[in-house]
Amino acid sequence: MDMIANILRVASGENQKTLIMPRCNLSFKQLHAYLNFLVSIGLLKSVPPRTGEKSDSNAYETTEKGESFIQAYRRLESLLAS
Repeated sequence: MDMIANILRVASGENQKTLIMPRCNLSFKQLHAYLNFLVSIGLLKSVPPRTGEKSDSNAYETTEKGESFIQAYRRLESLLAS
């Protein structure tokens, strides 16, 4: 749950996987597994490359459902901290 929340936070601003990977301290293989899972359940979406970027360099962005997950996760963290 911690890693999922971390990935969703990092991807909130539409980030390339090469930026998400080091910020979340994941290997390439781990990152792909998480990204595929999060896209499949609708917490992340793949964004096509912008003009001038490599055609294989999709970015990822947190969906509205993903933002709801982050909010619920923060509430849970605050409940456990008090």
